Amino acid sequence: MTVVIACGLLLAVGLTAGWRWGGLQFQPPPAAAEARADVARRYVWYLAVATVSGLGAGVLVAGAGGRLVMRLLAVTSPDAVQGRVTEAEEIVGEITVGGTVGFMVFTGLFFGLATGVLYLLVRRWLPPGRLGGLAFGALLLVLAGTRIEPLRTDNPDFDIVGPSWVSLVAFGVLVLLHGVVVAALGARYATTLPLLARERRALVGHAPLLLLLPAVLPVLVLALVGLVVVALSQVEPIRAGLHGTKATLVGRVVLAGAAMVSLPGFVTAVSDIAGRGP
Repeated sequence: MTVVIACGLLLAVGLTAGWRWGGLQFQPPPAAAEARADVARRYVWYLAVATVSGLGAGVLVAGAGGRLVMRLLAVTSPDAVQGRVTEAEEIVGEITVGGTVGFMVFTGLFFGLATGVLYLLVRRWLPPGRLGGLAFGALLLVLAGTRIEPLRTDNPDFDIVGPSWVSLVAFGVLVLLHGVVVAALGARYATTLPLLARERRALVGHAPLLLLLPAVLPVLVLALVGLVVVALSQVEPIRAGLHGTKATLVGRVVLAGAAMVSLPGFVTAVSDIAGRGP
């Protein structure tokens, strides 16, 4: 019961952040010269914002909320499945501190960070305000929800716990809320974070980047991406094109096209899960 209460409190914090800061407009980093060092500082700034928003939402919503959904499904499942072992080698009907912490760390670090980075890449093509976070959550649900998590059709757990409509509604709402909280935390943190400098406030603001150090592969990938960003920023036609009106229109068309292409597969996966369950 203590674990469930703790997860409920964490989810409540996430929802409060989403409600309070969801209407904030994202503020880009302070203007700087286009020297390599300044471009690198802006890249690190964006990475810090992505880390805080992604890991924050990953722990508060995907982690804590996901654990609560699992508990809900255990309660709504018939007695015959209690004690069965899930894909993650958890026991239906039991919720442990170790399993919860491990789930939240994994979800926050990998899923959370990925969504934080993705949001900053596509945010300029989303609607402003609260609708932007909701649209981002909808994109996550349609593009990745049935292909990666949490509505992956090859997950055998949907044959164990249920009813299936509870799984679909609960996980679907959770992904939408995750998108809202990522956007809200990102907008809020962006208003307070200065560019990296020797001042204490700047160093403390970028300290969350230290949380990435244990994840060697993501750090290497982000470092390589940073080198590419700095290099491309020195090419004037590319820099001008990325900030033009045409680039915004193209970005929105690409997002809409990706959603439309993914929608049939999403509908098929939802239909498949709807026909499963104990």
